[in-house]
Amino acid sequence: MAPSPSPSGAPLVPRLASAFAEVPVVASVIGTEPLRQFLTAPAKVCILASFTVGQLPKVVPALVRAGKTVFVNVDSSPGLAQDRGALDYIKSLGTHGVVSTRLSLIEKGRPLGLLTMMKVFVTDRSNLSRSLDAVSRGAPDLVEIMPAPIIGRMTARAQRAMSPSVAAGFVETPAVGGGAQGPGGGAGAPGGGRAPPAGRRRARRGGGGASPPAAGGGGAPGGGGGGPPPPPPTPASGICAATSCRRCRPPH
Repeated sequence: MAPSPSPSGAPLVPRLASAFAEVPVVASVIGTEPLRQFLTAPAKVCILASFTVGQLPKVVPALVRAGKTVFVNVDSSPGLAQDRGALDYIKSLGTHGVVSTRLSLIEKGRPLGLLTMMKVFVTDRSNLSRSLDAVSRGAPDLVEIMPAPIIGRMTARAQRAMSPSVAAGFVETPAVGGGAQGPGGGAGAPGGGRAPPAGRRRARRGGGGASPPAAGGGGAPGGGGGGPPPPPPTPASGICAATSCRRCRPPH
């Protein structure tokens, strides 16, 4: 298959740009426990995970009525097949976007009118190369990069090729993943504890550099040996726990 044009430096689609202009976070709503809090939270964009195929017809319309932009992680929705039928189904519920690690689903989502977010796990240089190829071919609206600290090890060229992006997992301080806020982490809480019910990620736009790597670290995946660390990014938006971050939890 011929690769699709790279999304390098691509702007956010208007719906997401507008939502992030109001509140630059996205809530990761995992299961029903944090759902009630998120319904009244100021954050406008969410990712639903761990909702069964039977729960989605109630949850998605309720969030849409509340003015939220809803992504469904089809890889983590019990009962949903990972095929075109699953995308047709979530689209029929009013879902705005799909999250998946699977290139085939990202490619199928756009013709259906769904926003697409490709999730990639960057663990080493060879994995980074495969991820860059998948992103180039799928041309998603957003790339979810895990774990967040790896962004500080990526070259500026790799960051541009995966932009606009969402940093996820181990987002513990403003310096990691572009400046997330609040305690806890998307993949694991600080100190290796369990993650909270709603994870947290940080989104970044365009070709801004990542936070500098920790002192004593190795070279950047995908190239980039010595030289000064890249400048810190200008955060565009982020993903936060709906119940743990003061920016997106409901007012008291």
